[in-house]
Amino acid sequence: MEDRKIRRNLYRVLRKTGIEKRSINPNSTFKGDMQFDDTDWNIFANYLEGVFNISVKDEDLFKLKNVGDTILFLGRSA
Repeated sequence: MEDRKIRRNLYRVLRKTGIEKRSINPNSTFKGDMQFDDTDWNIFANYLEGVFNISVKDEDLFKLKNVGDTILFLGRSA
C-alpha cells in the first residue's frame, strides 16, 4: 500500500477515535499530544485492524509513539 493511502486511512482512523484533524501530523504523539488512554488504544487498535485488514499485537501497538511510527509500521504490515 502506498504511503499516501496509508496516511489518509490512518488519519481517518484517528478521526474516528475522536482526534481533531488539526491535531494530527506525523510528529503527533499518542500519549502527549492526543492524550490516549487505555480505551482510546483499544478503539484505535480495532479500527486499525478493520481498516487495514491486519492483526496488531499489543506489544507492537504500544511501541507506536507517534503518527509517523504508525505510518512506518503500517507500511511494513500492509
